[in-house]
Amino acid sequence: MITLHAGKRKVHASVKDEQLIEKRRSEMIKGAVHLFKQKGFHRTTTREIAKAAGFSIGTLYEYIRTKEDVLYLVCDSIYDQVKDRLQRIDLEAGTLESLKLGIGYYFKVVDDMQDEVLVMYQEAKSLSKDALPYVLKKEMDMVGMFERLIRRCVENGELEMEERKIHMLAQDIFVQGQMWGFRRWALQKEFSIDDYIDLQTDLLFSGINGYKAKQ
Repeated sequence: MITLHAGKRKVHASVKDEQLIEKRRSEMIKGAVHLFKQKGFHRTTTREIAKAAGFSIGTLYEYIRTKEDVLYLVCDSIYDQVKDRLQRIDLEAGTLESLKLGIGYYFKVVDDMQDEVLVMYQEAKSLSKDALPYVLKKEMDMVGMFERLIRRCVENGELEMEERKIHMLAQDIFVQGQMWGFRRWALQKEFSIDDYIDLQTDLLFSGINGYKAKQ
């Protein structure tokens, strides 16, 4: 796996109450996601973000310093929620059921956070050189969780797969989850999120078990 050496970026706040900081930043993220999706990061002002969040521009600057801080918080929030849900399953179980459960949890996070995922992929390029590596590392950490699930299945005899294919399957799962957000305008006309999870899981496992490479 690629290792990106990047620590968590500290977002300055002049307020000391951690619960209040979390509450206000959550409100900011919701307002900003709607604006970034509608207008893009560069055309959105901090004053508009404050208004969408329901407080003044002065209050906004008690919890962040720059508009980029808000985008960073959006990206960070997505990966924290994915990690939180994946950690609810037994990563060491080594069963196909645990792998399927992990895929389902991840796809449902993307469903819950469709707008945030879309904004992150459209606007992450606007992050600074110190913030972007951290966000990319968190993405690789998510892929790594799927690699761990798959590898335990291999070690447990549930799957037969070489290391490079483990890595590729983990990447496939990650991207297919994101696809539900990117292609929802088309997919949701025919499939519910549960349909999508079932079909994608069936396709993934059919490929694992049924495909034989040409010699």
